[in-house]
Amino acid sequence: MTNDPSASFPTSHPIPIEDADDPRIAVFRDIRERDLTRRNGFIAEGTVVLDQLLKSRHIRPTALFILENRLAGLAPILARLPEGVPVYVAGRPVMDRVAGFAMNRGVLAFGERIAPEDADPDADLRRLLAEADPKAPLVVAIGLSNHDNVGAIFRNAAAFGAAGVVLDETSCHPLYRKALRVSVGTVLTLPFVRGGDGSAILDRLGEASYTPIALSPRGETSLAEFQPSEKLALVLGTEGRGLPQSLMQRARTLRIPIAPGVDSLNVATAAAIVLAKLYSAA
Repeated sequence: MTNDPSASFPTSHPIPIEDADDPRIAVFRDIRERDLTRRNGFIAEGTVVLDQLLKSRHIRPTALFILENRLAGLAPILARLPEGVPVYVAGRPVMDRVAGFAMNRGVLAFGERIAPEDADPDADLRRLLAEADPKAPLVVAIGLSNHDNVGAIFRNAAAFGAAGVVLDETSCHPLYRKALRVSVGTVLTLPFVRGGDGSAILDRLGEASYTPIALSPRGETSLAEFQPSEKLALVLGTEGRGLPQSLMQRARTLRIPIAPGVDSLNVATAAAIVLAKLYSAA
């Protein structure tokens, strides 16, 4: 270990870890193989994501695991840690064995929701709709199983001022490590709800006076001609198949003009284009 890495550490003394089998860091062990998101726990990776975690109002860190040579440089961020959160520190050989691969970033955090997800996702959705800013759009994801796309959608939603993200039960969990990393931590600060099916979600949107808008190459309105209003929900479907026809029929459809011969845009890219239009009109 380095000479007194806690000298500039303003929260609590770091706890050295010399053994990869130390039970105190069990939650960080083999994170690649254990990439299944728990109901209330997840792994955050990297300084940028840790910074977002410390800004979150609905998620908190419960433990940190840091490469020893990163400790001094992280002092300003670690100063914001809540009292009592342990900070474990190890050299590279130990950290790599714990994680199961070479940890280039050298910064891991285990986090959990401050309040557990409601057993009834419909209650969570009603709460989000009641608290959402009506001038800011919602983003609704149906059947999105690609973690990169989900992470990118969160990043785009945050960048363009969305009020929150709603995911159906078949979409991947945004706290999955890869989705969280691609989102650059915005999953931790942007309100989201996951659960229920697409039809039930649109029912709740209608009850809250939201107008669902969906993208289609044959959409009834060109995005260039679209006039945004309050209480809009951008509904996104999976790559390839898109949204089920039963849901498309319940939404106002938009098309994004693209060059001839190109079939479509990536779903996260398309979402960014529409959200930028809504944001500029706000």
